[in-house]
Amino acid sequence: MGTEADAAAVDLLRSQIPFQTDGEFVLPPRGVGLVLVDLCNGFCTVGAGNLAPVAPNKQISKMVEETNRLSKLFCDRNLPIFAFLDTHYPDKPEPPYPPHCIIGTGEENFVPDLEWLEKEPNVTIKRKSCIDGYISCIEKDGSSVFVDWVGKYQIKTVLVLGICTDICVLDFASSTLAARNIDRVPPLQDVVIYSEGCATYDLPVEIAMNIKGALAHPQDLMHHIGLYMAKGRGAKVVDRVVIEP
Repeated sequence: MGTEADAAAVDLLRSQIPFQTDGEFVLPPRGVGLVLVDLCNGFCTVGAGNLAPVAPNKQISKMVEETNRLSKLFCDRNLPIFAFLDTHYPDKPEPPYPPHCIIGTGEENFVPDLEWLEKEPNVTIKRKSCIDGYISCIEKDGSSVFVDWVGKYQIKTVLVLGICTDICVLDFASSTLAARNIDRVPPLQDVVIYSEGCATYDLPVEIAMNIKGALAHPQDLMHHIGLYMAKGRGAKVVDRVVIEP
């Protein structure tokens, strides 16, 4: 955000709706799965589409860096990874958002730094056509590739990284926790969101005012709100991920 006024606004928000993180997440040797939400060009690569950043963005770059680091760690340990990629058909809009991640444009694919994940045997890729990844996994017959993945690997904890903190990450976490509460995704116990591995987009109020129908979306504020809301739904929010000694 950059300006002193913006920083003051973030500080005010944090003082009014503060939350304590759950500290560090110690990666266990088993029973954990990594969930990646929409690490695709259309949301992360500068100039890649209507919802992509228009300039290099520190928060998004950090998210990609941490995702790459932890994905390599999971692959080295042969731990399961479930990756969502936002993917849409041109004749199926997703209001209120403009066209984005249309199949065939390249926006729907992994960012360059994560393309290597496509070849990893422990990675399950799910192309999703709606905001909520949990819902996108439910087939017409009631089956779910995500629920099946959790059961197959006997996952008790999912570690979640991705974009946007307050939209797709929050919706996935909320639905997964609701499903957990009624025993729909056994043996899952915890949803852990890594704050440094998440990001959201930036649409400052002074720019949004000049775009018809646009809602201001200051990045740091909305990132904080997304984490706050997820914690309120029962997710754990951590600011460090370390390896079990």
